[in-house]
Amino acid sequence: MRVSLSQQPSLLTLLFRVSLIFHEDCTVVTEVGALFCLLLFDEVSRMDMWSVNPSNKPSLPSVFSLPVSVFRRYHLPVHVIRHHAVSPYSIVLPLSADCLDLKPVSDLLRIAWNLSWYHGSDNLLKQMNSESKTQEFLDALKLSTEDVLTLKITHMASGLQDCLHSIVQAATHREVRAAVTRMSFYLLNDRLSLKGGPGPCGVTLKSLAWHTALNRFLQVLPACIEDEKLLIDIVHFLNKLIKEQRKNSSLELLNWILELLLRHNANPLLDLLVLTESQAREETDDIRTAVRQQLQKELMALFDTLLLNSMEVTDRKCSELLYVFQTQLALKLLQCLKVTDAPHFYGLPSLERTLRGMANLTAFPGWSSHSPLTEPLDICVKYLSGLLEVITSFYVERGGNAMSFMGKGVTKSTILCLLHLSHEMMAQAGSSEWVSLWFLPLGSHSEEHIPTQQGLAWLIPLWVDRDPEVRFTSLGLGSALTTLETGCVALANSCQNISGGLWGTVVNILLDQSECSMVRREAAFILQNLLVIPMPTEIIKDYTWQGPCVHDEDSGLSLIGKPALQALLYHCHFYEHLNQMVKHCYLGRCMFDLNFSAFDRNLEGSDLNGLDDSFKFWRAPSRICQDRDPSSLSTSETTVAPSLESTEFQPLVQSTTLVPEASHDQFVAQGHQESTSPRPPHDSSLSAPLPKLCVFVTPSLLSAMCSLLDNLLTIAPRDTAKAFRQAHLIELLCSIADATLIQTCVQELRALLPSSPPAEHTQAQVSFLLEYLSSLSRLLRSCLLVEPDLVIQDELMKPLITNIIGILTICTKDVLDKELISAFYHTWTHLFNLLATLLRKAGAVTLPSITVALAKHWTAVIDMFCKCAGLSATCPALYTASLQFLSILLTEEAKGHLQAKSKTNLCHSPTMASLLDETQENQKSLERLSDVILQCYEGKSSKDILKRVAANALMSLLAVSRRAQKHALKANLIDNCMEQMKHINAQLNLDSLRPGKAALKKKEDGVIKELSIAMQLLRNCLYQNEECKEAALEAHLVPVLHSLWPWILMDDSLMQISLQLLCVYTANFPNGCSSLCWSSCGQHPVQATHRGALSNSLMLCVLKLASQMPLENTTVQQMVFMLLSNLALSHDCKGVIQKSNFLQNFLSLALPKGGNKHLSNLTILWLKLLLNISFGEDGQQMILRLDGCLDLLTEMSKYKHKSSPLLPLLIFHNICFSPANKPKILANEKVITMLAACLESENQNAQRIGAAALWALIYNYQKAKTALKSPSVKRRVDEAYSLAKKTFPDSEATPLNAYYLKCLENLVQLLNSS
Repeated sequence: MRVSLSQQPSLLTLLFRVSLIFHEDCTVVTEVGALFCLLLFDEVSRMDMWSVNPSNKPSLPSVFSLPVSVFRRYHLPVHVIRHHAVSPYSIVLPLSADCLDLKPVSDLLRIAWNLSWYHGSDNLLKQMNSESKTQEFLDALKLSTEDVLTLKITHMASGLQDCLHSIVQAATHREVRAAVTRMSFYLLNDRLSLKGGPGPCGVTLKSLAWHTALNRFLQVLPACIEDEKLLIDIVHFLNKLIKEQRKNSSLELLNWILELLLRHNANPLLDLLVLTESQAREETDDIRTAVRQQLQKELMALFDTLLLNSMEVTDRKCSELLYVFQTQLALKLLQCLKVTDAPHFYGLPSLERTLRGMANLTAFPGWSSHSPLTEPLDICVKYLSGLLEVITSFYVERGGNAMSFMGKGVTKSTILCLLHLSHEMMAQAGSSEWVSLWFLPLGSHSEEHIPTQQGLAWLIPLWVDRDPEVRFTSLGLGSALTTLETGCVALANSCQNISGGLWGTVVNILLDQSECSMVRREAAFILQNLLVIPMPTEIIKDYTWQGPCVHDEDSGLSLIGKPALQALLYHCHFYEHLNQMVKHCYLGRCMFDLNFSAFDRNLEGSDLNGLDDSFKFWRAPSRICQDRDPSSLSTSETTVAPSLESTEFQPLVQSTTLVPEASHDQFVAQGHQESTSPRPPHDSSLSAPLPKLCVFVTPSLLSAMCSLLDNLLTIAPRDTAKAFRQAHLIELLCSIADATLIQTCVQELRALLPSSPPAEHTQAQVSFLLEYLSSLSRLLRSCLLVEPDLVIQDELMKPLITNIIGILTICTKDVLDKELISAFYHTWTHLFNLLATLLRKAGAVTLPSITVALAKHWTAVIDMFCKCAGLSATCPALYTASLQFLSILLTEEAKGHLQAKSKTNLCHSPTMASLLDETQENQKSLERLSDVILQCYEGKSSKDILKRVAANALMSLLAVSRRAQKHALKANLIDNCMEQMKHINAQLNLDSLRPGKAALKKKEDGVIKELSIAMQLLRNCLYQNEECKEAALEAHLVPVLHSLWPWILMDDSLMQISLQLLCVYTANFPNGCSSLCWSSCGQHPVQATHRGALSNSLMLCVLKLASQMPLENTTVQQMVFMLLSNLALSHDCKGVIQKSNFLQNFLSLALPKGGNKHLSNLTILWLKLLLNISFGEDGQQMILRLDGCLDLLTEMSKYKHKSSPLLPLLIFHNICFSPANKPKILANEKVITMLAACLESENQNAQRIGAAALWALIYNYQKAKTALKSPSVKRRVDEAYSLAKKTFPDSEATPLNAYYLKCLENLVQLLNSS
């Protein structure tokens, strides 16, 4: 056991990692140390040990023991038996003196003595190169010529300097080639040192002028074969040097090479790629031809390396040179397609090399757009013409690669170039006319009487090629072409002669469960693009796009468009297939057994630095059956997977060996061997029964399926939602989301260990999982908009939200890969949008789950929000999504509290308000979040749309968190808003004086929006915060609003916001109410006078607005009276109301007529105002001074209102408590009768109010006792009292009932007393 385990480095690394993770646990560290002792010293423990009584027979060691030397050298954490490997009684004799006379020993001592004497090799070499007299030593200590040469060669700087000197002084090609070869060996030595950074050779070369030494060989065309051989070595050295410096690219090196390649005169290195006509006709000299091919190969490798290094370049000059180089190289490679090698070479090596270089070049966006003489689209058209000629010559017209492997690399590279070219043409062309350039003639050229059609039929055979990479790339090309409607129509027309047409072909490929996932993924993309174009529900003549067409031969029925699509999906068991695809999704890293023969054959001859490297995550074993000859399979036989008779699913069968996850070797999509004999394509059925045999499905395929389902949900929402529900698809798709798996992979990337898988494989796995989450979130959002019940399920929501929050809080601090970080940002954006949609559609259901999930990771959540808020420049989409989610989250919680104040369900779970305010440890995190949002708001211009996003988030945060309000006050938010409002006022006044310009054009004007945001921020900052209100009072809020009042009058929305601000400001703040009564003066535009001139105080402006408010503007009207209701509680404001005769408007209110028994909204607003006025004796006097007010209130008490039915009673109730008011109330018989009638009301509140008012009226007022002793009043009081005693026996349990009984009891006593 120890022998086998000690040979596994992954196990040792895993144990070391465990000891680091649990370094604080002494027990775990001790156990790991014991295991290390057993494994690391196993070989030592099994050595022969010395024994006093040796046995003739070797005995097996029964006890683990170690030599004493091990204990002397190491501190072992465990007690182990010790033994002596050598007898402690043996005598060790010293070395013989003759050993020093041996040549190796003497040479070693001589070199070591000289290095010590001169303090290192640098000083020794300087002494040897100097002309000064060297010191005299013994002959035995003098360095020999061999020693000096060895020192010069092994010393990096000296050796490289000697190489450069040899190149400069060389008289023959051989000497230069030898020096360049030596320099290449120094580079190899750097590579073998296994260091992450640049080696000594690379560092030394940066300080040497080797560019000048090699420059003269690169500026002229080779004149003979020796020149070409020399150039091959130099180019090979440059290629190695650039590769070694890839991680730390030298701008000086790149600039030198690029400037050399882009000289205005002849650039020989680029010219050497293209053979001249005379060179192409040379057939006799095979050696020269081979050398020339090797030179072209090295040049192409150098250019490929330059292109690969361009992705890491950030220098502007170098980037511009690289862009120009890409276009120049593209033009040269285009010329290479026109010239081939000698006929007996068949042209394939150079053609494949050229196409491979084209594939690497065209992968860069904008490669065609940096030519001063040729338009980008013209270059693309020339490329398209040449590539289509190659693909038709080597594939289509030769029946594919069914009979021969010849041209396999040509086909693969060509179709990949075409895929890149389609994206380049899409970016460079201004319209969709470029798609027609891809059409090729159909049919035989010999049939002259048949008109040739133009189409994309040449692309279809590539979809069923034997090579999965060709199938994948060609389907990707079809996906790119179908992004435009013309491409969809052309591809559909090209598939008319195929059974099932385009839709049937693509669906069969998608549902072929023996096909690899990367191919099926591209088929899903094509279907997704086809669904974008609107399709009819019935046959329409002269309609460009009819969609799928389904014909039933038995009934003769034909369907087209959406009905045909539904029939096709039903006939193919589409959703059943999708159900199984989700169940067979593999989220880990797949890898093949390295002894698998098919896999080994696929890797033979592959260039890991070339084209195959782009598919390294998609490699799959051959699909060829083992019992058949590969050359006997035709392309048509691999069209689609055969239809099997059985439709039941069997357990998953694997054709390859899955290595355990711990080895983490490679991540590729699983291919699968076919287990049945293929059928011709015309025998394949569109029904596609569910096969027994299937392979693993990758997350990338499921991502494409989610996007496809999203489009299906848009086209046919009801049918698709019903299918989702029947197949339980949403539950299955959500079950794949696993935040723990992604967190584990990210931790591996942040701390890579020697046993960890290569970083690129882990990055690929994380990217695929993030891509799936993005697609899934988009699908779930569509489901929420179409059928919310598909997502709003308790068993689905909680784990989904937990996973979403877990993914959002993943720390990516030490992840260095930019593309992976971009993938995280993209996924986070979609997840934030999904959470926001959940809150909008079902906030009451999802809010508790989201809040609980956030509370578990609160510190990480704050970090995440701060990080996303800081990405406004680099990733505005994530910035917007994160702050919008935060705003909606806080808003929904505030709504929930307003709607359910009496409920206690919110108290059982953490709320955002409690997380932000209650815990002391969260104070710093809240301050950091507030700071970031404040910086986002204040750091952007008013025209920036992102400022509005930050403002909304800040408003919601201020409305919920008291701490946020306090922090905003410290950050001078109130003062800044006030200064902003003053500036806006000055700007508006200045603009109003300019002739020919309207003061305010429309409501969406930028200045008005800015003013609106400032007032909303102030409103939420002042909400229920007296400290902030005091700060606003000191900042002169009311005078500023008073000066802006004419502009506010012009915009109803602005008026509403300003009134809301004043309502919040005056609520429970007497000083603020009084400030509205102060007189203020300010400038205002002449144009605003028609809406109302500036009055002496803002209080008068509000009263004037309430008097003139039209009845149709109910919102502003309600806000005005709410503000007046607040102001009515202030003594100063009541004085202004009395002096303005504003209350006279109440007497002009009209009562309901006819059968209408309800008071108007305006009347209710007046009654609420009068109720607040009646809380003070001065206000009561104001009401009583209104002639006819008591009669009008008595009449209004006869009518009802849903929200406030007892307002007149409450006003009378308050008035009755003042002794000065009692005579006037007693003098009005209608009021007394109305109060007495309340005792017989069915409303218990009315009974209580009436009883309390009568008790207050009769209390300590003899005249009232006499007046109320009338039989009618006394009878009602007695009856109410007796009924109350029967109804409320246990009066102490209900305070209101007890108070009601007390009122009646005192009334009875007072009325019965003399």
